Amino acid sequence: MKPSAFIPYDYDPLTPEESLKKAQIFFEETNKRRSVRHYSNTPVDEEVIKNIIKTASSAPSGAHKQPWTFCAISNPALKKEIRIAAEKEEYTNYHGRMGDEWLKDLEKFETDWKKPFLEEAPWLIIVFKKVHDIENGEKKKNYYVNESVGIASGFLISAIHQAGLVTLTHTPSPMNFLEKILERPKNERAFLLLPVGYPEADVKVPKLKRKSLEEMAVFYK
Repeated sequence: MKPSAFIPYDYDPLTPEESLKKAQIFFEETNKRRSVRHYSNTPVDEEVIKNIIKTASSAPSGAHKQPWTFCAISNPALKKEIRIAAEKEEYTNYHGRMGDEWLKDLEKFETDWKKPFLEEAPWLIIVFKKVHDIENGEKKKNYYVNESVGIASGFLISAIHQAGLVTLTHTPSPMNFLEKILERPKNERAFLLLPVGYPEADVKVPKLKRKSLEEMAVFYK
């Protein structure tokens, strides 16, 4: 008989009251999360970054293939090189690639092609998706790659917030310069770039309103 590949689930049951309380607390804490574009030079311990990445890697993935690589960068020279390459693409975006509607939608954020946070933040975490794996020189299929890496990125952002740090989802397009600078293998594609650190003193963020529950959820009873 084939031995079982299953193990008991480590589950600590909660009462309905405890579930409600924990769900409310988690929402209230997570709802404080904001995208931040200005970072202090306060260092962040590497062990914190490691635990954040391990949290992201606990995300579910298609057939448990875990089709991701997280590159954590604190080297100033590399961060500068990334900033230069990113700003080159962003300049082109802001001066031709983006349509008028897109540019208008960005006005409330007061952003432009300059991205100093790529050097200011003590860490950059770049999420790469593996379009396929390579084992012994052969391609191995991965499943639901974008969905899996997207979920892991959500875990990553949540873990950054829970650690008392801030971040920003940055997606300069195209992002293949990251694969070249970091010398990633051919089966990896840059998916998301996150500066990570502490906010600059007295930092301000745009005044935004999130959709209400009634605007973004439908309950079928």
